Amino acid sequence: MKKYPYIIFVFVIISQLTFAQNKPKQLSEEDYYEIKTLPIPDNIKLEIGGVATMPDGRLGVCTRRGEVWVIENPYQLNGTQPNYTLFASGLHEALGLAYRDGSFYCCQRGELTKLTDTDADGKADLYESVANWDLSGNYHEYSYGPVFDKNGDMYLTFNVAWVGYGEGKLAKWRGWLVKIKKDGSLEPIATGLRSPAGFTVNSNGDVLYGENQGDWVGSGRVTHLEKGDFAGNAGGLWWTKEPESPLKYTTVKDVPDTGEPMFEAAKKMKSLKLPAVWFPHALMGISTADMIEDETGGKFGPFTGQYFVYDQGQSKAMRMTLEKVNGKYQGACYPFREGFQSGTLRARWGNDGSMFVGQTSRGWGATGKDLFGLQRLVWNGRVPFEMKTVSARPDGFEIEFTQPVNRSTAENFSSYELNSFIYKYQHQYGSPIINKEDTPLKGVIVSEDRMKVRLVLGNIRQGYIHQVMASGIQNDEGQPLLHDVSYYTLNEIPTGDLAKIPTRTVTPTPTKEVKIPAKKEKTGAVTNIKEGIVNTKEVMVLLKKHTCLACHAENTRVVGPSYTDIAKRNYSNEKILELVYKPEPENWPDYATEMAPMSHVPKADVLKIAAWINTLGKKKEKVDLNKIENRD
Repeated sequence: MKKYPYIIFVFVIISQLTFAQNKPKQLSEEDYYEIKTLPIPDNIKLEIGGVATMPDGRLGVCTRRGEVWVIENPYQLNGTQPNYTLFASGLHEALGLAYRDGSFYCCQRGELTKLTDTDADGKADLYESVANWDLSGNYHEYSYGPVFDKNGDMYLTFNVAWVGYGEGKLAKWRGWLVKIKKDGSLEPIATGLRSPAGFTVNSNGDVLYGENQGDWVGSGRVTHLEKGDFAGNAGGLWWTKEPESPLKYTTVKDVPDTGEPMFEAAKKMKSLKLPAVWFPHALMGISTADMIEDETGGKFGPFTGQYFVYDQGQSKAMRMTLEKVNGKYQGACYPFREGFQSGTLRARWGNDGSMFVGQTSRGWGATGKDLFGLQRLVWNGRVPFEMKTVSARPDGFEIEFTQPVNRSTAENFSSYELNSFIYKYQHQYGSPIINKEDTPLKGVIVSEDRMKVRLVLGNIRQGYIHQVMASGIQNDEGQPLLHDVSYYTLNEIPTGDLAKIPTRTVTPTPTKEVKIPAKKEKTGAVTNIKEGIVNTKEVMVLLKKHTCLACHAENTRVVGPSYTDIAKRNYSNEKILELVYKPEPENWPDYATEMAPMSHVPKADVLKIAAWINTLGKKKEKVDLNKIENRD
């Protein structure tokens, strides 16, 4: 009889070990998409501004230093190293490259240049000016492109100058999308652009462009541009007085500068074009860069027809799906792949269906630590468990998955977290999240094949960004979604039949509160709140939750200053709170990206973070976090 407790103990241990062995491994992005780094010779500063693939498998890249390099064997076949040849030099800040009919087309700061190797020695000997435009000398007057359309015409985009809030009047057509025709003439198409570093002409012939947060831009976004559109930044309106302008003469005084949501402002200004997809600041990215449509026919995974949108500041790729509702583009964005070596600025398909990613962080900052880089993103053939698409319905959304879902998890209301929010439309730099509301879930309908889930919501809001999070969903193997969140921009609510909610819809299961006794932490980086000392683990959770780590690190400069450098300013906790809610970018003149107001972050959380910041670089300081939490 005395042996029974021992036998039971052994049985429990074996059961636990068996469960641990059978529990599915939590998979990561690199289990599906591998980042392969191309070696770059030490004597080449490859600060990439443009990438172009060539029919014979070679790769062309241009750099911010005004060079064009041709790379042989960029796929590193048979284990051999790439070979770099200087094709052209002496250009002025080249930020775009295309290849067509045996020549490169490179967008310099003030000129579109055609580069041709006429004597087949591997170097350009003919530099032809296709088109040129005015410059004022302002550092922010970047020029991007070209992107060819199906007719052989080329599109370019121009930054506005940086003078207080963005100004386009210093040089003609700044803040515009323009078309360069085959005869070299320049046709203005649309304005309202601030920093349009990435754009594409999709398979339908439509122009989509990505925008960076800044003045008049509450957060990153992608907008469909048609002739005569105004995309929101007032800097380029000066040139609507020109006879070639497709917009009638408009000034900044005509723009509703009230701080209301952009869709409300568009009711007052008919030419104002709403974004097709918002990329919530820091939740998704901080500086939208290149975008590329998947036309690989399945060579890059289960996302044919979708878009990959890169973020320079966060050194990562995001995914975007689009649909047309009432004739207008709208859709959703999703996380995709992090971990690139530098600021991801350009992306182009390789001949094998992999993706070349050209990178630079010089002057702009990025989470990738290198100053520049060239990498290739390769799918290994394994299908990740993802939300493939989120699409709008008259009473909510429908999620399509890449694999069948486990029905019980999909029908459980607690598997979802739903809310909506938006940004201010104003001349100030950026915007906090405003008008945030939770969205009640009324019903869940799982399709027979378990590939789709329809969410019937109690409150969908036109003109708002809707967060659709499905963290409780699993597949048949017990794997959770690789990425469990998406953000859908609902410009138009589709018409159609409302869903019939089945009576078997599962209601939320009440959770029993479990009190876990406080565990005394060891001395060191993590300390005990009960003792009144700042708890680093708790603060790190807050920093991740509120996306602070997208721009800041504890000891190193990223997009913004390190927390250790902030601590050296000796701000009080209350002053840090004030600066989080209303940043003063003039305090940090060496950083190109201004911080957006983060007034949606709870005061108690900011004060905890501030208390932690003020312990950095110092001896352990006792802070009464309970008092911080209870402040008004």
